[in-house]
Amino acid sequence: MTEVQHFTTPDGLSIAYTDEGEGLPLIALSGLTRNHRDFDFVAPHLKNVRLIRMDYRGRGQSDRADWSTYTVPAEAGDVLALMAHLGIDKAAFLGTSRGGLISMVIAATQADRVLGVCLNDVGPVVDREGLKVIDGYIGRKPKAATLDEMATIRAQTVNGFEDVPASRWREEAERSYVETDDGLDIRYDPALRESFLAAMNAEMPDLWPLFMALAAKPLAVIRGAGSDVLTAETAAEMRNRIPEMRYAEVPGRGHAPFLDEPEAVETINAWLDDCR
Repeated sequence: MTEVQHFTTPDGLSIAYTDEGEGLPLIALSGLTRNHRDFDFVAPHLKNVRLIRMDYRGRGQSDRADWSTYTVPAEAGDVLALMAHLGIDKAAFLGTSRGGLISMVIAATQADRVLGVCLNDVGPVVDREGLKVIDGYIGRKPKAATLDEMATIRAQTVNGFEDVPASRWREEAERSYVETDDGLDIRYDPALRESFLAAMNAEMPDLWPLFMALAAKPLAVIRGAGSDVLTAETAAEMRNRIPEMRYAEVPGRGHAPFLDEPEAVETINAWLDDCR
């Protein structure tokens, strides 16, 4: 396993990250409650890249902070601080869900730092049904007592996924939860729920201008065919507005594809070639 390192943000937080390989700088940004290990599955399939992954503030092995700073703009600032720490002027961005939103913000505000963006199951419209699913678990300790039990539950309840081996659900559970003497616990600050609810209760901003800022760069979008976050209608409109973007729809996957599926791997590597 790649060694986890840390750097300090301008506001004094210790942020965990990994930095491996040589080649095109690729910054991989995970989902809302997730951490850098979400990209373990796709990492072996990426060729000639310097893969950089981070745990957002309050997630994984990074410091917790005031929940009001668990926002896309603040997290985008942390990504830029990591780039400065590593001396990276420009990078390609692979963003799953929340990570895709962060990537769009950086591309819209710091275009000269971005070589290209690949969005994994996220776009300028986030479906409310998908947000309701997130609301059902975010910030709450799971009822499952073990990782094996959680793997079984996820296999039976996660929307849109088909033909996923039991071993993958076990690996996926290990990356999101930790076994304790009192049962499973989450690998992030429970106060992230407060930030999520605040965002849910606020007026949803128009993100189409952020998406359109990606048109000048190599762009790829990957969608799980059964996604309840990035709808087929939104994906179709994204393709209509930027028809030259690369696009893959992964069958038997919901929100979000693991990214080691053949359709995803082919699209990501073709997009990386575009970024070069």
